[in-house]
Amino acid sequence: MHIIISNDDGYSAEGINALADGLQELAQLTVVAPDRDRSGASHSLTLEYPIRATEMANGFFRVDGTPTDCVHLAITGLIKTEADMVVSGINAGANLGDDVLYSGTVAAAMEGRFLGLPSLAVSLLGPQFKHFDTAVTVVKILIEHIHLSELPVDTLLNVNVPDLPWEQIKGLQATRLGHRHKAEPVIKEQDPRGRNIYWVGPPGKEKDEGEGTDFYAVKHHYVSVSPIKVDLTHHDTVPTVANWLEKI
Repeated sequence: MHIIISNDDGYSAEGINALADGLQELAQLTVVAPDRDRSGASHSLTLEYPIRATEMANGFFRVDGTPTDCVHLAITGLIKTEADMVVSGINAGANLGDDVLYSGTVAAAMEGRFLGLPSLAVSLLGPQFKHFDTAVTVVKILIEHIHLSELPVDTLLNVNVPDLPWEQIKGLQATRLGHRHKAEPVIKEQDPRGRNIYWVGPPGKEKDEGEGTDFYAVKHHYVSVSPIKVDLTHHDTVPTVANWLEKI
């Protein structure tokens, strides 16, 4: 098996190094990751500028682009042998509920799925990030059994792992994405020249966090495994839109 590994925390992040170390006996690995932290990059693709990839001493490729750039580059031209799978992570921080809309971790896996490969996005909940080894164990289990999953071809898995020793994990649960309240207000400050600057505020608190959601699972010490569909069409609403357009 040949696995492409990427992330949005950067090629030197603890999570991606733990993942590469943990999977090296399981598969051939190609690590292609951003040259710096690109958290929140979502599914952005660099189109106006060239993308540079530099192979490091440890064999990792450092890319001056987004997580999506990394996976796109890896699959469509950087490496000569075809890959079998994409694993994005291990992210330092949760990607739960609405987070997936902004997450570079999820976007890297999504790009792998767009380009035809089974893909996982894996995140470790904070704030201390002690147990990357637990997340590695989860990834190994999923990889070893993914051939039994019968997942639709347009689906990737978003995996969130509580930051606990493996012995304290109660199991793996299939979940749906929960929802947050709207984000907190931006934080306004001034630079040394008196000009206004803004920091994006924290994400909103959990709103839809009941049983069956990813929020609920991780709070109860389960690994959350949420299938995410690439097709964003709200199919049930297409007839409603059609009826509305006929009236225009």
